[in-house]
Amino acid sequence: MIWNKNIQLAAYQYCIQLKVEGFSGRKAVLGSMMAGAIGQFVASPTDLVKVQMQMEGRRRLEGKPPRVCGVPHAFMKIITEGGIRGLWAGWVPNVQRAALVNLGDLATYDTVKHFLLRNTALDDSCLCHGLSSICSGLVAATLGTPADVIKTRIMNQPRDFHGRGLLYRSSVDCLIQSVRGEGFMSLYKGFLPTWMRMAPWSMTFWLTFEQIRRRTGVTSF
Repeated sequence: MIWNKNIQLAAYQYCIQLKVEGFSGRKAVLGSMMAGAIGQFVASPTDLVKVQMQMEGRRRLEGKPPRVCGVPHAFMKIITEGGIRGLWAGWVPNVQRAALVNLGDLATYDTVKHFLLRNTALDDSCLCHGLSSICSGLVAATLGTPADVIKTRIMNQPRDFHGRGLLYRSSVDCLIQSVRGEGFMSLYKGFLPTWMRMAPWSMTFWLTFEQIRRRTGVTSF
């Protein structure tokens, strides 16, 4: 997750600095979504392994035999069944989710922070960073949970010999089937634990990140 975040931050700051100087809400939105998509595409194979291993606990509770027995075995199983291309199974919803989460995280943090600095008496301090990170964690969870549900269902569906999913043709098909079969709120299954995970992560990351930049003499984010 750390190296993925590094890629996203580097890509975001590069996009923000292109052509037009100064802060722009439109650049923040586009930059954050592009950064999230790039970082997650690179990290998609490891995310696929993580999702499959997380499902092993549920399979054991249901009395089903385990599909994987560790990270190396999970990688080899994926490559054996679907080739190198199989490592990027479900990358489209994965990238879509990352773009939305990054929009909620990076763009919201950047936008709220600049808004507070311009329109309130707050200075560029831990309080400003903390308030901005609280907003970014909430928005990231709100935008990312539906995409996370779709991504998880696509990544965990059974596949044929060619690596094609047997339950859903695409992320749009999965979205339609989920809403039709279970209702719109099915897209927000797991919202509370998602937010409880993202909120402390967002606050810890941004407070630490800003302090490291300040200590090393780099300008504030």
